Amino acid sequence: MPRNRVDLDRLYAGDRAVVARAISVVENGEEGQESVLRAIAERTGRCYRVGITGPPGAGKSTLANKLARHYRSTGQRVGIIAVDPTSPFTGGALLGDRVRMSEVELDEGVYIRSMASRGSLGGLSRKAIEAADVLDAAGNDVVILETVGVGQSELDIAGAADTTVVVLVPESGDSVQAMKAGLMEIADFIVVNKADRAGAEQAVMAIQMVLHFRPAGTWVPAVATAVASEGKGVAEVAAHIRDHRAHLEQTGELVERRKRRLERRIVDLVTDRQKVDFWTTERKTLLMGRVEEVMGGRISLYDVADELVEHYHSH
Repeated sequence: MPRNRVDLDRLYAGDRAVVARAISVVENGEEGQESVLRAIAERTGRCYRVGITGPPGAGKSTLANKLARHYRSTGQRVGIIAVDPTSPFTGGALLGDRVRMSEVELDEGVYIRSMASRGSLGGLSRKAIEAADVLDAAGNDVVILETVGVGQSELDIAGAADTTVVVLVPESGDSVQAMKAGLMEIADFIVVNKADRAGAEQAVMAIQMVLHFRPAGTWVPAVATAVASEGKGVAEVAAHIRDHRAHLEQTGELVERRKRRLERRIVDLVTDRQKVDFWTTERKTLLMGRVEEVMGGRISLYDVADELVEHYHSH
């Protein structure tokens, strides 16, 4: 079998080696990646996707680890995509999350993959979402997507997950910073982790106060506390996820969220195809030839953009 071929029957059966190979094909953009994604499309949409995000050091990886153990105790299979910051030297993930998830790594019912963020501002790359599709097709019941938590824009995770969990810590400033970063707007519920530290109760009250300023809706995010490193509060977090899922299913919002997710992904695919089609060697040469004129003030960048678009439409 050629190196980039993927045995779909073994993938659907959850063969770990084949799952790893399929994700590598997708992540590295190898020949055949699109054929794999096309083939598995009809097998996706069955698992429940949980996004975990928040500031660095909040304990997201530990919570994902403990949640995986909880789901395994109920007989569910779990996939985890842990998105690490891209290494500036290698372009690969730093893989710290794999170390923190060693408790479940040897469990045959848990598949963990660390991936690079590849510069995605929201901390979640498209490749990670496609890898989640592979884990979905491989028969996992729950896929956990853990993001970098860069504190800028985490809208990516809200668009990729069915339920988004924001993890914070009690220290003053973290909750305020998260609010400024827009994390509160995307949270389906909030977990104050490391709640054995001083200031946990005050942090919960401050967050609840801020939640009152969210636009009115049918779902009011809960604020839970946990000490994930000790397993405390993890069952409650899982219960909140279950409650939110029930709410989405009862109101029809789960279907709507998944429709919006697919719509965004299709738009992104079309945009990518247009970029490839647009930036021919001829137009790249035309662009380079105009840059000095723009710098010299002889022509505006808007004129160059118009010229390039006109050239595209006329050829």
